[in-house]
Amino acid sequence: MVQSGGERTCLRANASPFSAAERQDITSREVLELPATVRQSTAADAPVIAQLASAFSDYLLSIGDPDPNPGGITEQQYLTDGTGPRPAFYGLIGELNGEPVGYLLYCHAYDLDLGGRVIEIIDLFVQESARGHGVGRLLMRETAKMCRQAGGHHLSWSVYARNKLARRFYEHLGATDISDIDFMYLPASEL
Repeated sequence: MVQSGGERTCLRANASPFSAAERQDITSREVLELPATVRQSTAADAPVIAQLASAFSDYLLSIGDPDPNPGGITEQQYLTDGTGPRPAFYGLIGELNGEPVGYLLYCHAYDLDLGGRVIEIIDLFVQESARGHGVGRLLMRETAKMCRQAGGHHLSWSVYARNKLARRFYEHLGATDISDIDFMYLPASEL
């Protein structure tokens, strides 16, 4: 979640968030054995995304995040800002045995320091009971694929500093910490 306040750091990965050796190890047989699938979210997914986002918010509160967007994204926010003719963001749903267990929200962006188009990951969450089955990895893989298809080369996101579980997951994918960038926040109404 990208927010003001709290301790956030930025992680970035190139559009293929796996090392060359790891990419060699990923075979179609392995993917077929995973009971996980990923699909684009739709307006009908608003209740599911709101429920998962609420669980994510509860998790962040449990590890000390002082402002994790209480309750997460609401159904109405998702419908207003994530659907329609000009959405502010897009979403993916991760499923395990056909049941939604995770989501990833993202938006297309541009970063001159990274040489062009990027995808900014806004939120990624997988229910605790569904972790370890490849859902998060497939969500990231699909996002990297979309980034490459759009002519991009990098994924970018922030991580609450105390979320060690997420950091390990991202670092396992090959993401690197960008320690020399500070996130800044200013309400538009202030100017």
